[in-house]
Amino acid sequence: MEERWDVPDVVVIGAGIVGAACAYYAARAGLDVAVVDRGPVAGGTTGAGEGNILVSDKEPGPELELALLSNRLWRELAASGPEEDDRPAASGGAGGRLPGAGAGGGFEFESKGGLVVAETARAMESLVDLAARQGVEHVTVTPDRLRAYEPHLAGGLAGGVFYPQDAQVQPALAAAKLIRRGAERFGRGALTLRTGVTVTGFVRAGDRVTGVRTDRGDISAGAVVNAAGTWGGEVAALAGTHVPVLPRRGFILVTEPLEEPLIRHKVYTAAYVTAVASDSAGLETSAVVEGTPAGPVLIGASRERAGFDRTVSPAVLGRLAAQAVALFPALAERRAIRAYCGFRPYCPDHLPVIGRDPRAPGLYHACGHEGAGIGLAPATGHLLAQALAGLRPDLDLTPFRPDRFDEEERP
Repeated sequence: MEERWDVPDVVVIGAGIVGAACAYYAARAGLDVAVVDRGPVAGGTTGAGEGNILVSDKEPGPELELALLSNRLWRELAASGPEEDDRPAASGGAGGRLPGAGAGGGFEFESKGGLVVAETARAMESLVDLAARQGVEHVTVTPDRLRAYEPHLAGGLAGGVFYPQDAQVQPALAAAKLIRRGAERFGRGALTLRTGVTVTGFVRAGDRVTGVRTDRGDISAGAVVNAAGTWGGEVAALAGTHVPVLPRRGFILVTEPLEEPLIRHKVYTAAYVTAVASDSAGLETSAVVEGTPAGPVLIGASRERAGFDRTVSPAVLGRLAAQAVALFPALAERRAIRAYCGFRPYCPDHLPVIGRDPRAPGLYHACGHEGAGIGLAPATGHLLAQALAGLRPDLDLTPFRPDRFDEEERP
């Protein structure tokens, strides 16, 4: 049965963390926003994420610039009270960091820092080189100082690099909180959420996108934002445009809650940086280990392009467990109580798709963030809201333009 809809300025397709951030910042910019999702809030990739907010794994370039802006915006969101949160964000770089962990503005934000460790002297050289090229705040950690950062870390490592700006949030909570804040803080009707609504096509006036078609009726709007995550390519195809977003599956192991914290920071090996940048469709695993405020330890990370197959792989989970125990031998005495998988929205050039689509006026994209969507969400929403409001974005969106793949041969 078709329903009557108000006419918002913007329809955001997707209630994951990126869609929530787009809606929040658009509402803060004074736009009326409707968020639609065929499932619940954070029901896709966001709900299967670890909540990473990283600068440590980014090569110098546009994604690192996006990450630094987003890192500052996350800290503003986590630190703000009701009045402070309504202030427009300033332009600029990374800003300072918050000491310790806390309620984090309702996001379970933890400014824990990230420790990247090297198992060989050659890997250590690569880590030091990357940190120097990034130009972000970091500390080179010699082998004899590693246990000052992580007392339970295994011996025999060649050193590491500590990044104090790395942080973590609870991703599903963060997405829900952003939508709630947008609905409550910027005026009645500024942000509305409708779940259980499937987008089936687009409404057009000539070449221009003027809304979406759904299984619950058409919604007219001044602009439409494709924040459909792993399904962003399918949504783009409904508008007749090409955005090559593919699913990249990953598994996470969760331990029983620990009474005493075992791991202080986010800890991962140098191999993780290589895996993030890899184009391989095959299975890759690298140790990523971190605690949570509730007590369980999260263990990753695996990557493979296996479509949307959710079949649990005991072999992959075994590799993750073994790699985690190699880093933290004390984990061998802890039980894994569950495992889950999600699908990272992978783009071939490892950059997200952000901005206006010139091939379909009125359509904007905010998808393809791969495994960095949690960390990059605020900057994505902030920049896209500026573009929607007719302002010049704080960062150049050219590297992320939606039509950059048109020159490539389509599959």
